[in-house]
This record gives sequence, structure tokens and C-alpha cells, in this order.
Amino acid sequence: MKLVLYSKPGCHLCEGLEEKLATLSHLDFDLEIRDITTQDDWFQRYQYEIPVLCRVVETPAGQREAALPRLSPRAPIARVEQMLQTYLEPNKAK
Repeated sequence: MKLVLYSKPGCHLCEGLEEKLATLSHLDFDLEIRDITTQDDWFQRYQYEIPVLCRVVETPAGQREAALPRLSPRAPIARVEQMLQTYLEPNKAK
């Protein structure tokens, strides 16, 4: 599974989620971090929403991104892991 984290420099919520994801390296996913300040369309879309974690989904028309449910910044690592495991299971993919 490929995940995309929309973030920006100095965002403590983004940094917190990135740190939690780094501790879950035993799960099978690739993480790409995108700085929303580098592209205007990302900035316009996510400036008030970051951090936004998306899963890259394969469709007949190609790849698309599907935002995962937003977790509380106080969510423990176990909750982040539980959410990711839900999306790692092919039968539960949405």
C-alpha cells in the first residue's frame, strides 16, 4: 500500500502523525510526504485540513487518492496502527 501525507513545514500536527507512522515500519506501506507549500493546487486544497493522509488506490482509469479518516492528534499509535491495518486488508479496501 502507498500512503501520501500532505503536510507543511512547521506543522506540529503533521510532524506528530509522521512520527507515529515512522514507528509503524513493521506494516507494509510506502509513505510519500508532500509539502503543500510546493504546489499551489495542494495548498489551495489542504491549507486548512493538514495533516491529510491518503491511500493511493488502483482503479481501471489509473491511480487515485482516497483520504483516510482523520484521527485526533492525540490518537495513540495503537489507534493509527488499527486504522492502517483496516486499509491494508484487501477485502476491506474501500
